[in-house]
Amino acid sequence: MIALSESFPVTPEEYLEWEKHQELKHEYRDGDIYAMAGASDAHVTITGNIFALLRNNVRGSNCRVYISDMKARLEKFNRFYYPDVLVTCDTRDQENNNYKCYPKLIIEVLSDSTEAFDRGDKFIDYQSLESLEEYVLINTKHQRIECFRRNEQGLWVLEVYHADCEIFILKSINFQSSLTAIYEDVIFN
Repeated sequence: MIALSESFPVTPEEYLEWEKHQELKHEYRDGDIYAMAGASDAHVTITGNIFALLRNNVRGSNCRVYISDMKARLEKFNRFYYPDVLVTCDTRDQENNNYKCYPKLIIEVLSDSTEAFDRGDKFIDYQSLESLEEYVLINTKHQRIECFRRNEQGLWVLEVYHADCEIFILKSINFQSSLTAIYEDVIFN
């Protein structure tokens, strides 16, 4: 990723105002703005599938599911990210239309250009969100889902789901599904 604001850092408020008028999405990290790349067919299909499944799961609850156009704000690290899917059940998130601060669940669908960042620095940043209970990475090359869950001690524990698993579980929102449903219509290259 290349910072668009290398010559001058911008404030979060300047970023939010500027971002309203952009055709493309941009993430924000401590004064720098980064353009986001497009996504593959598999990435978009998986994101749509998981969004639809989660939306049906939380229907009638106080939880809301957002797809890739909603920003997550990480105030502690002065960041704004666009997760592929975000679920919040916190009423404080109803106060802002442009970003959410209290996600319970964040899902990133992996791509070649973002996988290392999603697994590394971005995950470290997301861990600053006290409300976050699960962080999920979905592979686009084969059926593999990695679910990191925060336990009672505050440690992140990994559970891996693969093609041989019958179900995929998200404890944070009492959800389960088959991997077949999540990967429906995905063509692996």
